[in-house]
Amino acid sequence: MPHISTTFPGSPRYQINGHWQTIWPSLFRKEPGVIYTRERIDTPDGDFLDLDWVQGDGADQLVVLSHGLEGSTDRKYIRGMARAFAQNGWDVLAWNCRSCSGEINRTSRLYHHGDTEDISLVVNHALRQKAYDGVFLTGFSMGGAMTLKYLGVQGSGIHPSIKGGIGFSVPCDLKAGAEALELRGNGFYKRRFFRKLKAKILTKEAQFPGLIAPSKFDEVRTWRDFDTWFSAPVAGYETVDDFYYHSSCQHFIANSRVPILVVNAINDPILLPACTPHDLAREHDHIFVEETAQGGHVGFQSRHGGWWMEERALREALNQKPEVGGRK
Repeated sequence: MPHISTTFPGSPRYQINGHWQTIWPSLFRKEPGVIYTRERIDTPDGDFLDLDWVQGDGADQLVVLSHGLEGSTDRKYIRGMARAFAQNGWDVLAWNCRSCSGEINRTSRLYHHGDTEDISLVVNHALRQKAYDGVFLTGFSMGGAMTLKYLGVQGSGIHPSIKGGIGFSVPCDLKAGAEALELRGNGFYKRRFFRKLKAKILTKEAQFPGLIAPSKFDEVRTWRDFDTWFSAPVAGYETVDDFYYHSSCQHFIANSRVPILVVNAINDPILLPACTPHDLAREHDHIFVEETAQGGHVGFQSRHGGWWMEERALREALNQKPEVGGRK
């Protein structure tokens, strides 16, 4: 399929580049008025997941929201999306990856871009709670990679209530995503992720001595080093290349039997062109790509006011079949 014509009007003028369009919404956006009801569910391996619900009376549609790397359901983009769908009569299920809900998880396992077991557990739990007419999945960055891989892995066996999914700022090729963090000017993002993940992994090492080699932190120079010595072994992979392959949703989404939409900004500072599945979108009936000139990484604040990601996700969830047009 061709690329989809984008309706994103562009970012506010004061957000002068992809960095501003990424950082400003993260720092200054306000999202009051979203009240979650928390539910904790157990995992088969003795761990837990914390789910945050927003439910209305008589809603027959559900959106499942998946946050980004070291995010949570308290992130402003999650709360904004939850508010938007709830105001339009949907039930909302925003879930926290292991260790991301404010309480460290029980097992040595954390989470990663290619982990579909937990999102599968969350979706199946929701479908057992209520017979929804439609379920739509929305993910952001890492959560988008999880979401889209899940849809591909489910393939023809997907539950009939699941109608499709959308991912914003998705590193569909994780190796390329790691390489993007090495680009000039991206030290801020690299240091921020490293600081948070290092603290969490050291907590896991204290819980499970011998899990990793802490001395290797002193040898980390690139993000590939970090993934080689920490991300891959903690996730259970023998090599970093095996980890990158299984964590890259582009290797799995061709099996999807429901529409998948990837929305990436061309000026996203931490995504390379290889992170967007252009070739698959040209060849596959269910895979669509929408590229915007602006928007940054999980930003997409509109120059006309408001937050375009919410408008776009709602439109996709309601239509569930994108209108294809020329690339812009």
